[in-house]
Amino acid sequence: MASSRVFKAAFKSSSVISWKSTGKLQQTVVNRIERTGLGLHSGKKSTVRIWPELAGEGRYFMIGSNRIDASIDFAKETPLCTTLCKDGYTVRTIEHLLSALEASGVDNCRIEIENSVSDDQSVEVPIFDGSAREWVNAIEEVGLKVAADSGGKSCDKLAPYVNEPFHVWKNDTFVAAFPSSKLRISYGINFPQAPAIGCQWFSCSLSDNCVYVEQIASSRTFCIYEQVEQMLQSGLIQGGTLESAIVCSESKGWLNPPLRYHDEPSRHKVLDLIGDLSLFARAGSQGLPVAHIVAYKGGHALHTDFARRLSRID
Repeated sequence: MASSRVFKAAFKSSSVISWKSTGKLQQTVVNRIERTGLGLHSGKKSTVRIWPELAGEGRYFMIGSNRIDASIDFAKETPLCTTLCKDGYTVRTIEHLLSALEASGVDNCRIEIENSVSDDQSVEVPIFDGSAREWVNAIEEVGLKVAADSGGKSCDKLAPYVNEPFHVWKNDTFVAAFPSSKLRISYGINFPQAPAIGCQWFSCSLSDNCVYVEQIASSRTFCIYEQVEQMLQSGLIQGGTLESAIVCSESKGWLNPPLRYHDEPSRHKVLDLIGDLSLFARAGSQGLPVAHIVAYKGGHALHTDFARRLSRID
């Protein structure tokens, strides 16, 4: 096992964060993954190809010959999704794919995305059924292998450990992290205007990949029916269908049941949070901080703000 000192230039310590070995080696996919589908917001068809990559390269997107690292440094606030932007090129709705990669242990990979319009500078990851299940299944199909660096050596996988409580908040929403020897996420949501959703919490310990696969990956994105027309007029959800999200009416309840879990919306928020916080990763490390992470009524903007502020003090 190569020493983690190889990557010491990429990691700093602070009173809040310590980078420690996970006792595992960095991994990548065994073979190429390829999937094609519609973008939720653009409505455009795109093809995603995920390729094996060297240890230490981390996860990054390619639009033509333009590279955008899956890093909080390039996260841009956009409505209802997480977007990376660099040198005029953007990749949108990355959260479900990155959630699956982070949780499945794909530490290093090259992600190529092509729209049906080949000269587009803006691309979007397909939405599929609104969950991360398609990506998890694809990763399981090809399998994982230990990633080697350019010298043929394996590398330690590091993780950020939270040493002191840290939080971000806006009005009555927040994301907080508390020191813990194991990674745990607790997420609460509250939609009083839609009683079928109401106030619900989901909490889980992410001690192994099985928890993510069995309890989180299949949970789908959701929306309020009475807000759909406004979103369409704003240029959002142009590719949305009843097959790509679960839709709840304020007065009639769920319009396309059954739910996969009684608390599917709060589980999906955990899925999104994992994808967004994966942007804290660097050089093939783990992005999710080892802590008890507690969030309430958050969204992509608050998630990425948490990761961005944490990176500034790291």
